[in-house]
Amino acid sequence: MDTQEKIRQTVTDNPVVLFMKGSPTFPQCGFSAKAASILKACGINSYHSINVLMDDEIRQGIKEFSNWPTIPQLYVRGEFVGGSDIMGELYQNGELQKLLEGLAN
Repeated sequence: MDTQEKIRQTVTDNPVVLFMKGSPTFPQCGFSAKAASILKACGINSYHSINVLMDDEIRQGIKEFSNWPTIPQLYVRGEFVGGSDIMGELYQNGELQKLLEGLAN
């Protein structure tokens, strides 16, 4: 399975996926920390996270997959949502909570 197919399968098989630097409990950049804290504020305590620092192919491949140049990247129900800034905006106006409805844990 190539990198793009691996990414496609991951975002399809998991309702919430965050490609980030580090992990939710130990984020390795401020943007990833912000993304993880926004998900927590939405009641999403358990989700599939991918540490892009552990795999250069995934780190580059996710940028190509989404056509988005930065990490973190959030996917909900297989759809690309955006990075931490977009997540913050969507959270502030209540749209992220609606998007995550029924997935809180």
